[in-house]
Amino acid sequence: MASRIRRHGPASEARDGSRRRRLPMRLLLPLLLLVALVAMLMLRGYVHSEILADHRIQPEAATDKVPEKILEGGPIIDTRSGRTTGLGVPDHRLVLTFDDGPDPEWTPKVLDVLKKHHAHAVFFVTGTMSSRYPELVKRMVDEGHEVGLHTFNHPDLSYQSKKRIDWELSTNQLAITGAAGVRTSLFRPPYSSFADAMDDKSWPVTEYIGTRGYITVVNNTDSEDWKKPGVDEIIRRATPHGGKGAIVLMHDSGGDRHQTVQALDRFLPTLQQQGYRFDNLTEALGADSALTRVSGLDLWKGKAWIFLVSAADGITSVMVVGLAVIGFLVISRFVLMLLLSAAHARRVRRKGFGWGPAVTEPVSVLVPAYNEAKCIENTVRSLMASEHPIEVVVVDDGSTDGTARIVEAMGLPTVRVVRQLNAGKPAALNRGLANARYDLVVMMDGDTVFEPSTVRELVQPFGDPRVGAVAGNAKVGNRDSLIGAWQHIEYVMGFNLDRRMYDVLRCMPTIPGAVGAFRRSALQRVGGMSDDTLAEDTDITMALHRDGWRVVYAENARAWTEAPESVQQLWSQRYRWSYGTMQAIWKHRRALVDRGPSGRFGRVGLPLVSLFMVLAPLLAPLIDVFLLYGVVFGPTQKTIVAWLGVLAIQAFCAAYAFRLDKERMTHLISLPLQQILYRQLMYVVLLQSWITALTGGRLRWQKLRRTGVVEAPGGPVPTQRRRRSSSDRRPVA
Repeated sequence: MASRIRRHGPASEARDGSRRRRLPMRLLLPLLLLVALVAMLMLRGYVHSEILADHRIQPEAATDKVPEKILEGGPIIDTRSGRTTGLGVPDHRLVLTFDDGPDPEWTPKVLDVLKKHHAHAVFFVTGTMSSRYPELVKRMVDEGHEVGLHTFNHPDLSYQSKKRIDWELSTNQLAITGAAGVRTSLFRPPYSSFADAMDDKSWPVTEYIGTRGYITVVNNTDSEDWKKPGVDEIIRRATPHGGKGAIVLMHDSGGDRHQTVQALDRFLPTLQQQGYRFDNLTEALGADSALTRVSGLDLWKGKAWIFLVSAADGITSVMVVGLAVIGFLVISRFVLMLLLSAAHARRVRRKGFGWGPAVTEPVSVLVPAYNEAKCIENTVRSLMASEHPIEVVVVDDGSTDGTARIVEAMGLPTVRVVRQLNAGKPAALNRGLANARYDLVVMMDGDTVFEPSTVRELVQPFGDPRVGAVAGNAKVGNRDSLIGAWQHIEYVMGFNLDRRMYDVLRCMPTIPGAVGAFRRSALQRVGGMSDDTLAEDTDITMALHRDGWRVVYAENARAWTEAPESVQQLWSQRYRWSYGTMQAIWKHRRALVDRGPSGRFGRVGLPLVSLFMVLAPLLAPLIDVFLLYGVVFGPTQKTIVAWLGVLAIQAFCAAYAFRLDKERMTHLISLPLQQILYRQLMYVVLLQSWITALTGGRLRWQKLRRTGVVEAPGGPVPTQRRRRSSSDRRPVA
């Protein structure tokens, strides 16, 4: 019987027998989210005239190609079906027209005045404003006014191709349909004037507009209210002479229109008393309405457009709020790190500082190891050079590569090997704890090497009986690649500055698995290492805080660890870290309402960890999203200056952290590239962790493939031997 094809892997077998790669969900979901956000930003930019906007205005041209009857005719120009007609409105009929709206502030006031005086008008609306304020377009139609097209982005159509003209008309019409459920046959070109101002550049556009079924409406009475000449002057310019009919141009958008509203409130009753009627265009002409109801698919297209524009504005607004939040968090974190890390450095480096009596008692060093054959000898030999008396307990957690045999073959009298079936790192640490002889216990990873002074420096804080655990200074040993250099910056600037800050605040969230020390009694009081989360180091640290122990940072207890050397391995490691941190925060959430030390950690430590280690990294890419948007669509200069300002703050913090750790500044050359590329990878990892957490997924332990490039130190800094072949460094499938 043929075996079944597995469907849950990254690839499936096609019918022709070939392997068909499928995009992993961890990449697909963030990619879809990114595409959706970019699409929303593009839509928002288009609707707000930040994209595809054309602000050119055609200078005056000759008029020899414009028919005489158009130049001498009325402001209503009909070029439909080959006609060339210019019409006016009857005497004592005024058609008030308002351009460039609707505006959320001034259009409602104009509509209120019109309603007050029982007058109708024509509003030539742009697609951009109609899309953003559809409720005002609906109110216009509901109150008996007519609406007309004024293009979508308000470009001078004489510069545009027929394709662009069609786009301007159709999207303007789509917005009106979505807002009010109607379509209109009226059109007014942007930057238009009287009929006699038609020239050889604008006339072909007017002819083409007619072929699309629209009547072009200009004006023959211009109030020039946009100049804000004063209420009296607006009324004077808007008043026709001798009782003639007129199409009057006004504006309900484009700036401060309070003079227009005031003038309208006086103009309407004054001319009504003189026998004038204020109608919309088709009422004045005694013709059928220019508006027709839309139903079916076209109506739903319009409604979908309005919904998408509203969603784009809403999402952008949320993103702007998120940008403000991340800006505040980033600046706050930098300020806290600088101030508190400086305070920490002054405290621990001042002359005569000490934790208490010097700690000289022997220490048990626990080394959990699973398939660490390439690294374990370097790790053990580095411990043998320790300046502090130690015993080493290597717990082989079911290795299949001979890790235990390598240690046993070394024949070192102070090194013991404890074997167990594979049960995971927490179980291995608990097994080592049960076999440890001494009360002070140092825990390290099987791919890490210590300096001779590391153990001694690490245990000195235990001279203070309140200290239950100590975090060491973990450093990247394989920093000679670009991805290694980026992690080196992260370790020095992020992790170590953070530890100094959290030490001062007495809420350090994590003892690094690479280098940490504990009191056995403290561990026993909280139940030992737990496998409830994938971040057992964070879990146990939070548990110790809640039990009332102090957790401190020993800056001189340096350990050199092998960082992931491929994107896939880095992804696996950071995915586990971020997801495990979320699990630990959730596990210890009750600390928020506890009393005593647990409550202090819950109300200080948990919020800081949640803000700085979960929320801030999740929102950080907004800085880059708005950077890209601002660079492409403007304001370019301000955007670049703002981003460079943030980068300068980060560079300053990084330089300060490197100075505190006595590191060479040359690695900071790659900092800008790290901020552009590395942070995006961390964002996707964190997003994947969020998705896993929200969907209730379970993440298994993922063993990273090691290369053994970090060797035991021959001095204060470990040397690195020549890299192994690339086949040794392939990520685990």
